[in-house]
Amino acid sequence: MTQAGPDAAFWRGKRVLLTGHTGFKGAWLALWLQRLGAQVTGLALAPATQPNLFELAGVASGLSHHVIDLRDAEAVARVVQESHPDVVLHLAAQALVREGYREPVGTWASNVMGTVHLLDALRRHPGAKVAVCITTDKVYRNHEWPHPYREGDELGGHDPYSASKAACELAIASYRDAFLKEQGLALASARAGNVIGGGDWAADRLLPDAVRAWQDGRALEIRRPEATRPWQHVLEPLAAYLVLAQTLWTDASAHVSAAQAWNFGPLPHERATVRTVIDLARTAWLGGQVNYAQRIEGPHEAGWLALDTSLAQTRLGLAPRWNLAESVGRTLRWYRALHEGAQARALCLADLDAWSCVQARAAA
Repeated sequence: MTQAGPDAAFWRGKRVLLTGHTGFKGAWLALWLQRLGAQVTGLALAPATQPNLFELAGVASGLSHHVIDLRDAEAVARVVQESHPDVVLHLAAQALVREGYREPVGTWASNVMGTVHLLDALRRHPGAKVAVCITTDKVYRNHEWPHPYREGDELGGHDPYSASKAACELAIASYRDAFLKEQGLALASARAGNVIGGGDWAADRLLPDAVRAWQDGRALEIRRPEATRPWQHVLEPLAAYLVLAQTLWTDASAHVSAAQAWNFGPLPHERATVRTVIDLARTAWLGGQVNYAQRIEGPHEAGWLALDTSLAQTRLGLAPRWNLAESVGRTLRWYRALHEGAQARALCLADLDAWSCVQARAAA
């Protein structure tokens, strides 16, 4: 099967409103959209970490940059009206499980009402043709069963982050059915697995924690080594979001066939435990000490999570281009190269070129 990918001819000149462009995934996506020739307006809070990819890669130089809190409904509406987007890609969120435990009210406000404010601005200022809202693989009520979750499975969430994202799915479906479909806006949600890649410095994320520890000469402390997740390189779900947006735009029956929820993640055999990912990371880093916890510590986190991505494979033509070992290796080499003096933007563009070359080879 030919692996679908972003079409530069489609994106060239498109007005794109991208929320969360100062975050890890958002900064990567902003760079990609700039390379594709889109006119990007970014709406987000200031970067949450130091260092951060947004500043290191000079992302702001290629877009219209707005520092706005999604909880400010009028400010969000003003940017929507002024930017007059063709396509909206909504990534902004409080995206950390453990932060959700520390700040549950803020997590619910940002994730649910922030999304509602954006969707309502699109309702009040019609014009956009496509919107893709990013939620998470954790929107499913996790029964810890061994089979992967499908898009129609029950939503839920034990922790505030997961539950708030499940609530986002309900808000998205409501706005699609009650308002936006009639306006001619095709609205979909995307549920992606655990994302890795260079440029993430968030707390309580596996590979950023590993890099921080090993660069400092410390042992990495692992809480749940047998926890299983659908790991993927950051470029895989970002490509899926772009392909989904293209499909929503071009498919004559988009409101039926693509304006829905989608799972994006690795192939089933690629889901892996934390221990497996760390073993790959140590190989790529050429060493690094690890201490595995003897007992489970901290708030509840799911032990097993897998996604069924067959819908995206069969209907969107999507399949991962990099396997787990390649994804982990590229991530660790990105951080090592940055530490040794390479430029973040150049490293990102090199990964984009390498990822795109897979498609070129497949088509040859």
